Amino acid sequence: MTQDTADPLDRPSKASFLRRKLPYVAVLLLAIVGVAYTNISHQSISGFWEFLAIAIGVVCVVTQWPNVDDRKARFRLIWTQALHWVTFLVIMNIMLLPHVQSMVPAPANSLVLLMLLALGTFLAGVNLLSLEICFLGLAMALSVPAIAWLKQSALFLLLAAVLLIGLGITFWPRRGKNDTA
Repeated sequence: MTQDTADPLDRPSKASFLRRKLPYVAVLLLAIVGVAYTNISHQSISGFWEFLAIAIGVVCVVTQWPNVDDRKARFRLIWTQALHWVTFLVIMNIMLLPHVQSMVPAPANSLVLLMLLALGTFLAGVNLLSLEICFLGLAMALSVPAIAWLKQSALFLLLAAVLLIGLGITFWPRRGKNDTA
């Protein structure tokens, strides 16, 4: 067989690649949406962060399930991830206590919770020897300073966009009825 007529089952398709990466992308998008909502509403959404921690734990188990061979190893996978994420849920709920929240504004609190989730995700990836989960934790951690920068720079970015649009309108080549070129 030539390279052009190779069996399509030998190569993983783009759809199967996207299907395998979908849980990681979904968790990252949910985390960013949670921080954005908290920054806009100035309210802490503790139930959302707890749901996200549980969802990340489920993603860790589900994505690693095919890599585990026997029943004992699967039992260990479930219990270690359950203990890992329960620990982070307890820490997150400590951050959500009224006395702690009174010292930390709601937008900063959401960034702290996202950083805790990022740390938990990265450590789960290290424990599971999963580069994808480690990368997810790293991406979540890097989104914290990016979100803080974006929030501080939103007015600057808006002004820069208006300036660029204005320059584009001003210097855009125009062809009028009187042009003879």
